[in-house]
Amino acid sequence: MSLNASVPVPDAGPAPQQRRRRRSWGSTVAGVALLAVLLFPLYWMLNVSLQPAGSASRTSWFPAQLSFEGYRTAFEQQSGNLVTSLVVSLGAVALSLVIAAPAAYALAQFRIRYAGVVLFGVLISQMIPGIIVANALYSAYNDLGLLNTVGGLVLADATAGIPFAILILLAFMRSLEPSLVEAARVDGAGPIRAFVSVVLPISRNALITAGLFTFLFAWGDFLFALTLTTTADVRPITLGLYQYIGTYVSDWSTVMATAVMASLPAIALLVLAQRYVAAGVTGGAVK
Repeated sequence: MSLNASVPVPDAGPAPQQRRRRRSWGSTVAGVALLAVLLFPLYWMLNVSLQPAGSASRTSWFPAQLSFEGYRTAFEQQSGNLVTSLVVSLGAVALSLVIAAPAAYALAQFRIRYAGVVLFGVLISQMIPGIIVANALYSAYNDLGLLNTVGGLVLADATAGIPFAILILLAFMRSLEPSLVEAARVDGAGPIRAFVSVVLPISRNALITAGLFTFLFAWGDFLFALTLTTTADVRPITLGLYQYIGTYVSDWSTVMATAVMASLPAIALLVLAQRYVAAGVTGGAVK
């Protein structure tokens, strides 16, 4: 047999680059399908809100006959509730950051006795069921005259925002170099001035992250609103939407229009602050 005879080589199949391209297309299709499933409830909410009044089960898949009657009714009857939710949410953010920022800085940079016990207490507070806190606040608010007040809802929502904000800010402030504050102290700044002029500006991403999550907590709160408000004078949009379902059960266009209006502020904030949130969440991961 001749040594120069050619030996057939088995087919190695598609090139590695083609296999990678196929896997990439498969991952893309799977990702798009998963995203479509997750976003379908939002689409259906928007679709029903743009159609004439009627049952949601008889609504067509596409708004062939656009109708903004649901939005007109929702805005006329729920605009006050939207303003209440906005005031309460912004107040909860302000109160949470005013308390959480110095607390996190003290726990991270100062040698405080029993700091570990304090941090453990903050973690434990996150595990307490909200209904227990709401019932306790109802008794206290009834004695203090804070039921059906905006200030009472701000304090209640801040109880959920402050512990989480402390944890977010603590992770970042532990990565701060002590030399930054020491340089400010050498220049004549006191502890408060150094904190306000040096620490807070470089903690912008963490502050925005903590503030955004506190806003979302307060904006989506239903338990405190249901427990601590008994009249229509102070009613957040979540409670207004809940009561709408019973009143407009045959007019889902108005209900869904209210849901869309309630979702817009949270969506807008997430879109505007997403890059700050990404930086703030990972800011304390590396030093």
